[in-house]
Amino acid sequence: MSYRIVTDGSCDLSKEHVDRANLTVVPFYVSFDEKTYMKENVDIGIRDFYQHIVDNPTVFPKSSMPSSQDYIDVFEPIIKDGEDVLCLCITTKFSGSYNSAMTAKDILLETYPDARIEVIDTTVNTVLQGILVEEAARMQANGITLDKAIKIINKIKTTGRIIFTVGNLEYLIHGGRIGKVMGKAVDTLGIKPMIILKEGEIFSNGVARSRKASIKKLLVQIREHFEEVHDTPDNYRIVVGFGYDYDEAVGFRDALLESLSEYSNIKDIEIYQIGATIAVHTGPYPLGVGLIKKYDA
Repeated sequence: MSYRIVTDGSCDLSKEHVDRANLTVVPFYVSFDEKTYMKENVDIGIRDFYQHIVDNPTVFPKSSMPSSQDYIDVFEPIIKDGEDVLCLCITTKFSGSYNSAMTAKDILLETYPDARIEVIDTTVNTVLQGILVEEAARMQANGITLDKAIKIINKIKTTGRIIFTVGNLEYLIHGGRIGKVMGKAVDTLGIKPMIILKEGEIFSNGVARSRKASIKKLLVQIREHFEEVHDTPDNYRIVVGFGYDYDEAVGFRDALLESLSEYSNIKDIEIYQIGATIAVHTGPYPLGVGLIKKYDA
């Protein structure tokens, strides 16, 4: 039986990527006042979101997960069309989106007991979630069955990493994603944090003395990662993720390609914009890479 791939708005895939891969995205909500919540990329565009937080640096927006009803509204028409559902959700360490999808599944199975709805905690988020979802779409396009796709997804998601830096730690501290003690120490010294996401959580990955130094350090840390896993970047999907400053992302992409040329055959890297779901925690200036092993590598 054919299946449709559904994911939540944390995937940060552009409309072009979503349409090309025939995906369905259930958006997150974002609010600047904790009263009015807007659907990301429906009620508010990502560029408008970033412009707002750049223009209002003392305002800390919040995000809210899709509801179970949001998922029901997406799952039910797919089921009625006689297709299975493969739903890939942001790490449960960051959001309850997975739980909303599971609740929707349980509700729908009462009415459609023969339906098949598979919900996976991807243990990743943002651009890394996006390229994992795109790998799932590539499997589907290549005739991989749903059962086999689930096994492969659960295997390759463990290879995923986001290695990045941010402008400062204010948003991470405000969102409870990183300790205040570390944040105060970094702010006091005026240095820039290096961060890594693995196994669904973020960890400190060192510090640098300036934004320029932090970007150079990213290149080193990416090389060190591949040395640690004893693998070549040629076996991975790699994308640059950025927030507000596209020109900075282009410069970083070019520097990364030059660095990778020393130990891989990669000639091009796409640039994906990090969405509001994650930007409420990182602020307007996240920059880094998402990488995950290709399913057929």
